[in-house]
Amino acid sequence: MSLLLNEEQTLLKDYTHSFFGEKLPISALRALRDGKNETGFDRDLWRQMAEMGWAGVLLPETYGGVDFGYKGLGQVLEESGRTLAATPLVSTVLLSAPLVLEVGSDAQKQNILPAIVSGDLILALALEETPRHTPANTALHAEADSDGYILNGAKTFVLDGHIADQLIVVTRTSGAPGDVDGLSMFLVDGGANGLTRKRTTLVDSRNAANLTFNNVRVEPDALLGPVDRAYGALEAVLDGARIGLAAEMLGSGLEAFKRTIEYLKIREQFGVPIGSFQALKHRAALMFCELELTKSTVLEALTALDEKRSDVPQLASLAKAKACEMIELVTNEAVQMHGGIGMTDEEEIGFFMKRARVAQQTFGDAGFHRDRYATLMGF
Repeated sequence: MSLLLNEEQTLLKDYTHSFFGEKLPISALRALRDGKNETGFDRDLWRQMAEMGWAGVLLPETYGGVDFGYKGLGQVLEESGRTLAATPLVSTVLLSAPLVLEVGSDAQKQNILPAIVSGDLILALALEETPRHTPANTALHAEADSDGYILNGAKTFVLDGHIADQLIVVTRTSGAPGDVDGLSMFLVDGGANGLTRKRTTLVDSRNAANLTFNNVRVEPDALLGPVDRAYGALEAVLDGARIGLAAEMLGSGLEAFKRTIEYLKIREQFGVPIGSFQALKHRAALMFCELELTKSTVLEALTALDEKRSDVPQLASLAKAKACEMIELVTNEAVQMHGGIGMTDEEEIGFFMKRARVAQQTFGDAGFHRDRYATLMGF
């Protein structure tokens, strides 16, 4: 186990820090929001990221990837969190690509993975059906017939779902909602007949969509993985996504903390910088400690993913729960310490709080993961 980055990972981290700072600062997110951008991210910049290999970080060279592992991707995600960059990294790279790699057929892999690596294909995972993260609570039904399957039901909170070229749809082919058995996944074209996609703009100005499936027909070769046994692969990929999102949240927390410390040094009250006040020093010290704990937890979890260790599920829940607790504390304190200006849209610190609240709920909040961790540990 190593909580240090090697030379290549450090170089990647330094380069992505410069890239996101120059190309995708928070002003870019503000421009997407204010301009009501239909896509929700800059496609040209996404292709630039793909050319640098970031879209294929988790994929082997066989499909054009760089196979740099989760620890490498974690550095990209952390730096993207510092500028709140809107990209398909989570929807396509962190969620969809590993699912296709894990359970896809040879034909599916050859058709999909190189297109992801090149930046030409956007994929989205259609999983959630309730306001809370409950992976097994799938009711969307896939009924087999002589020509394939017919899908009926609805999905919510599908990241980048309104512009995805293809969707990975988690369905129920047997059993009842809540059963871990009976889940299957299908590849569905974004323009399929009977599919309705409604974009929702979240408080953090990111993309999500509500999807309705009304007799959507798919061919037999659209099945991704085995029938009725998708849950194991789905949970494994979700654990990678939980850890990856925790890395992004860490980046957001580090940047919010940095901006707050800088503000405490220049904002004066009673003729002195407010950072000299003992109470604010104590609060800043607590923020620093929580960030350091989160940093260690995330690095350990990323390392476990690359080493394919058996304790990945526990570490995934530990990392996500810790990141949720940290980001709530840090963003709350950051806005409060900025005073009245922190509540205005003009000051960028509020963007961190908005992103934090959405990220906390994505793939399970702190309560979900504390409960899951306790269960996994046998309590």
